[in-house]
Amino acid sequence: MPAELRTARLLLRQWRTDDLEALAEIYKQPEYLAHMRAVDRDGTAKQIEQFMHRWQDDGVCQWAAVDLGTDRLIGRIGLLRHHDWPLAPSPIEVGWVLHRDYWGQGLATEGGRAAMDCWRDLLLDDAQLISITVPANDRSRAVMKRLGLTYRGTAQWRGLDVVWYAIDR
Repeated sequence: MPAELRTARLLLRQWRTDDLEALAEIYKQPEYLAHMRAVDRDGTAKQIEQFMHRWQDDGVCQWAAVDLGTDRLIGRIGLLRHHDWPLAPSPIEVGWVLHRDYWGQGLATEGGRAAMDCWRDLLLDDAQLISITVPANDRSRAVMKRLGLTYRGTAQWRGLDVVWYAIDR
């Protein structure tokens, strides 16, 4: 998986420790908290550290998503391997979290499509790519559909009721 990738409007790059404040700000937004659990500053720092290690451990990870027009970190987009997914052994998920100021502009779809292209190019044994969200997150579900993923069902995961979509290789 490339350490850096450019789309028309995004720079998708590896994480740096100085990304902490921007990501922590996103995790405080009421719109984020409507669908996800709260992550405090220490938890955000730990997550960034985990992202840095997942490149080596799993061969895939979500990139830091930077707006090319402003050079601002606006979220995270990419691939994550979930070793705790209850329905299949360690699948790879395509996912995204964006600052609310960047919603509705097609950036999750743009970045998600780039991540899916990388997944297709990787020589991994995974026959399926999944995407996960809570049932009420209609925006993410719409992105999943635009990316060609289809609804596969519900699950209990990390104490949450979630829906999941998938696409076969």
